[in-house]
Amino acid sequence: MALYSEKVMDHFRNPRNVGVIEDANGIGEVGNAKCGDIMKMYLKIEDDIIKDVKFETFGCGSAIASSSMATEMIKGQPVAEAEKLTNKAVAEALDGLPDYKMHCSVLAEEAIKSALEDYRKRSENKTEN
Repeated sequence: MALYSEKVMDHFRNPRNVGVIEDANGIGEVGNAKCGDIMKMYLKIEDDIIKDVKFETFGCGSAIASSSMATEMIKGQPVAEAEKLTNKAVAEALDGLPDYKMHCSVLAEEAIKSALEDYRKRSENKTEN
């Protein structure tokens, strides 16, 4: 049996939404000290819809594939839907990850939630000023 699914390999070889959004209004960065993976997510949210999402990931193939799939899953979605994204949903969308690589999907979930939290903080600061 293959270690990684075709979807994992496709998102690793051809990651979607790689890069930086210069005028992002939500940025999240997370890392895993054990494996050394680092993910940074950029969100461009307008009218409570994720209009654009990009990522930069320093890590293994599973980390890159998880980042890529997670961005595909939330792009165009309302913020409320993106907040519901789970690592399990990311792993399932990739047709599974080996147990010892599940932390990669956790990082993708955490990076998105961190970026959404940053967006909320920035939005609150705008309304207070």
